[in-house]
Amino acid sequence: MKNVLFRFVYSQALSLLALASCASAQTTDYVGDGVFTQGIEGPAVDAQGRLYAVNFAQEGTIGVVDQPHNAQLFVTLPEGSTGNGIRFGRDGAIYVADYTGHNVLKIDPTTKAISVHAHSAQMNQPNDIAIAKSGVIYASDPKWADGTGNLWMISPAGKVSLLEANMGTTNGVEVSADEQHLYVNESVQRRVWKYDIDKTTGAPSNKRLLMEFADHGLDGMRSDVLGNLYIARYGAGEVAVVSPHGTLLQRIKLKGQKPTNVAFGGVDGKTVYVTLQDRGAIETFRSEQAGREWQLLRAK
Repeated sequence: MKNVLFRFVYSQALSLLALASCASAQTTDYVGDGVFTQGIEGPAVDAQGRLYAVNFAQEGTIGVVDQPHNAQLFVTLPEGSTGNGIRFGRDGAIYVADYTGHNVLKIDPTTKAISVHAHSAQMNQPNDIAIAKSGVIYASDPKWADGTGNLWMISPAGKVSLLEANMGTTNGVEVSADEQHLYVNESVQRRVWKYDIDKTTGAPSNKRLLMEFADHGLDGMRSDVLGNLYIARYGAGEVAVVSPHGTLLQRIKLKGQKPTNVAFGGVDGKTVYVTLQDRGAIETFRSEQAGREWQLLRAK
């Protein structure tokens, strides 16, 4: 009993130290105010370290940033399409959640050719996506008007399957560092769910609550190589770092109040980029660990 109590007290002390240290965490501007629209989202970093985000200067575009304060147009999406979440597949292709076209788009980064990887008229508005090592894509699909949402799975061939309907407002989605779990959050309900991923089919099961926040919204999230989640806390002006067991480890304060998503990059994968809706800008901070997706792209 004493050992159990000691471990509990010790873990809580570590959590408090981590929370205290976040007060001194500093963010810097990678892209300044108004360069992107208030629809700024994404973001994603390619194997060469270039950062991509949607809605550069105007809606329906994707911008690329190759160094601080040097953003430029990468591509204009087809008429009727508007990007949201971006991910890079291990094939090097750019996958984009197209919420107005009810698609997941696929872009060749060299030729900039755009194709529809997956489409379903039953999708409300594909919001964020996550890609497993197998090439399976998981897509959140909120319906903001009534506070509900769906969760979809897309095969490497582009087949769309509904995994779960009538959830809360599904938003951030991520695969764990060990590929064994799927995380999905609900913005309005402020909940983060954890599932087990079937090794053969990729289908999630055994849903349970990982964490619930008392206030503000949840948006995009990413995992580091240890499995910790970095969650954009929309309205709170922070990124929350949560352990795979649901312990709040850190709260990184931002300049903007409405972060929409995060991505890992930099030469060592430990630079975190945060897109800010209220600023139309991108802030960065340093993390203790590299990002799961950053490591995966370099291990292909």
